[in-house]
Amino acid sequence: MSKTVKLRKGFDINLAGKAESKISDPLHSRTYAVKPTDFIGMQRSKALVAVGDSVKAGTPILADKKNESVNYVAPVSGKIADIKRGEKRKLLEIVILADKEIEYESFKNYSASDLVKVSKDDLKEQMLTAGVWPNIIMRPYGVVADFNDTPKSIFISAFDSSPLAPDYNIIFKGEGKAFQAGISVLKKFTDGYIHINVNAADEVNPMFLNADGVQINKFAGKHPVGNVGIQIHHIDPINKGDVAWTVSPAGVVQIGKLFLEGKYDASKIIALTGSEVSTPQYYKTYAGACVKTFTEGNLKNNHVRYVSGNVLTGESVGENGHLGFYANQITVLPEGDHFQFMGWIAPTTNKLSFHRAFGLLSFLNGSKKEYVLDTNTQGEPRAFVQTGAFEKVVPMDILPTHLLKAILAEDFDEMEELGLYEVIEEDFALCEFIDVSKHNVQSIVREGLDLLQYS
Repeated sequence: MSKTVKLRKGFDINLAGKAESKISDPLHSRTYAVKPTDFIGMQRSKALVAVGDSVKAGTPILADKKNESVNYVAPVSGKIADIKRGEKRKLLEIVILADKEIEYESFKNYSASDLVKVSKDDLKEQMLTAGVWPNIIMRPYGVVADFNDTPKSIFISAFDSSPLAPDYNIIFKGEGKAFQAGISVLKKFTDGYIHINVNAADEVNPMFLNADGVQINKFAGKHPVGNVGIQIHHIDPINKGDVAWTVSPAGVVQIGKLFLEGKYDASKIIALTGSEVSTPQYYKTYAGACVKTFTEGNLKNNHVRYVSGNVLTGESVGENGHLGFYANQITVLPEGDHFQFMGWIAPTTNKLSFHRAFGLLSFLNGSKKEYVLDTNTQGEPRAFVQTGAFEKVVPMDILPTHLLKAILAEDFDEMEELGLYEVIEEDFALCEFIDVSKHNVQSIVREGLDLLQYS
């Protein structure tokens, strides 16, 4: 039965620089990259190609030594330009010098009517081989799903509530057929429901509402209402021993295109956002595109930070960095490496703060003011102060502060009892934003998840 959930906890961060509702002509990125760091849980990655090798879109170029059945493939065709490594020769990224015209590896394709007749094992084999399996994320732990599991249910969040999030009505326009094909594939992997969770307060893309074989749930509230983990908590919570899968709408579309068109299609529409962008708008591109392709000549100043993803959970990649596998936006913010006299104490209406004791007059602006915020944390890490604020921005029946302390103490029983199986980093991103102690809260959550999974 469909559910309607209204959340009271949370906090919206209204930033300047939202993408205009138009899509630019496609820009051809000179290079594209696949980064092992995009795939949480990949601890021992290895390159399957060498510099100078020619690849097509869908050619395997990366593998996880612990699970070599899952292929990580090239998003475009071209030649391997570089294999970057860090300390102890850790693989950081594989860079492809792209062809002007994309060539694709060929896979078996089906009509929509024939697709429902294909066996689960055949679907699984093609998904693993063609590189679309990493779109499926397992809860608990938030890692690429184990293909041997049978999830109790599958969850798809049909909206994004994070700062400057792209409009799903724009980035998924015309993708209804591929989306439905992806749903038909995913239904073979679970005996439970496929939940599509939509925004109750906004216009919903018809491809979500018209999908067959799914349960539509409505959510209303402030961020992180769009986080799939928050939605799972209020629909079908994760307990010890449970397994659920989550897939982004982009992942469902990519799975559908693989079987309808017989190719690995890494094309996507992304949003270029942020207060330092001269013309924030949407662009057609491919996963792993170079950030500079979209920002060159399109910035108000050059002293900025380039983020693949949103400001709360994205990765700082630099001007010559590349778009992450799961990212559908690039955010450009002022770099906050300057000293500010009096910091948060100075009276002003131009700072956003969850705490009324800081930023003083910011709460007088109302909810519609758009803020230009830099990356300055306004302080350094200090003693963990228990303020009760975390509980106001995490709309789940858990105790965030106590859970974080249990992780720091490496208390396994407490971590389990306090709900660590239900969360991943993004669910605590607002805690990190409002933390007066300036801790890397999301890193703490990941440490806890790794302890439970690998210990």
